[in-house]
Amino acid sequence: MLAKDIREMSEADINARIAELERERFNLVIASGTRTLDDPLRLRVIRRDVARLKTILREKVIGIAEAKSGTGEAGSGKRVTARRVTGRRGRKAATATNRKKTSKRA
Repeated sequence: MLAKDIREMSEADINARIAELERERFNLVIASGTRTLDDPLRLRVIRRDVARLKTILREKVIGIAEAKSGTGEAGSGKRVTARRVTGRRGRKAATATNRKKTSKRA
């Protein structure tokens, strides 16, 4: 189920679809305990569809508008670099501790 199709649905339709998918998921989980499912991937698809439905329903409730993608730019142009975070027990603290341990042994 695509997000654009869900956005066209009313809140009542979305809630009905969530209930229908939850019922189907429940039946598949029970069936998976007693036998091998014909399509085990269906459980994952249902779970993701329910999450997608709930997300879009929440967007409608709090009034988040869909972002327009007509600008053609991939991002804002800013580059984010990853940094390694070290706390109090960073690399220096670990080496100092190791030195203390080795000096006691000698």
